[in-house]
Amino acid sequence: MNVKKDKQKVLNEVFDNKRIADFLNGEAPTGFNRDFFILQRAYRSMKVASFETFVQLFQQQGLNLDSPSPEGRSLLAQIKAHQKSTEYADILRSAGAKP
Repeated sequence: MNVKKDKQKVLNEVFDNKRIADFLNGEAPTGFNRDFFILQRAYRSMKVASFETFVQLFQQQGLNLDSPSPEGRSLLAQIKAHQKSTEYADILRSAGAKP
């Protein structure tokens, strides 16, 4: 049986300020801290420059950069082992996130 992908990969998507701010909306699935969920979703979806803008907006909303995953780890603690996450981790550290 062939399984067809339900969506195409989007390349070179433009993230203007409105699109970036839209990531602050929405609810987390059951079992997830909302702040962690939206921060992780932005990390997975955005290029570095957009993520930096997002983190500024995130903090302006009074949201918690150190909010825990269901496993009890912050996003910074999770991504510091990712090979291509150095710039993202630096943004979080510069904004005051703790490992």
